[in-house]
Amino acid sequence: MNNLPQIGKMAPNFLTVGIYKNRLGKIRLSDYHGKKYVLLVFYPANFTSVSPTELIELSNRISDFQQLSTQILAISTDSPFSHLQYLLANRSQGGLGKLNYPLVSDLNQTITKKYHLLTNDGLSFPGIFIIDKEGIIQYYTVNNLLCGRNIDELLRVLNSIQYIQENPGQACPVDWKNGDQILYSHPLKSKAYFKKLYLNKSK
Repeated sequence: MNNLPQIGKMAPNFLTVGIYKNRLGKIRLSDYHGKKYVLLVFYPANFTSVSPTELIELSNRISDFQQLSTQILAISTDSPFSHLQYLLANRSQGGLGKLNYPLVSDLNQTITKKYHLLTNDGLSFPGIFIIDKEGIIQYYTVNNLLCGRNIDELLRVLNSIQYIQENPGQACPVDWKNGDQILYSHPLKSKAYFKKLYLNKSK
């Protein structure tokens, strides 16, 4: 397992076919460099049980991601034609209907292998990668195939990553949300934060 994706390293680039607004088009990860953050969402396969709940909610929350200058790309090992059928299928029947971001095809499994998410059955583990405007991986998680992901937490982490990139020397403490008190990455400078938080509290 060499060349595993790592925090602080370049995200493996790819060029493939995606579906957006029921049209096929080329999707190249590097096209977003210098322009947007990318939320790269791997999901097991079309018409699986958990995936539509996540993909639809991501679409419902698209304005939240747009405010953070973030492009969502959802990817599985299905063909572009399977993606199209998935998008045309009614949500009440387990389909997706209209989505506000592209579905990306990795039919030859090359991308999923690059990100080390391929299962023994040829599916993808549910992985999430946050990639910054320079193409650098800033965060990733991998879930159990049957455990859905939390959109609010993804937005919270994305917000915190952008905050610390825009404010060098600062750090975001546990459960931090935009507007909360920050601390400093230098331990001595963070003493005031710890004093305020823990003084007069039981050990």
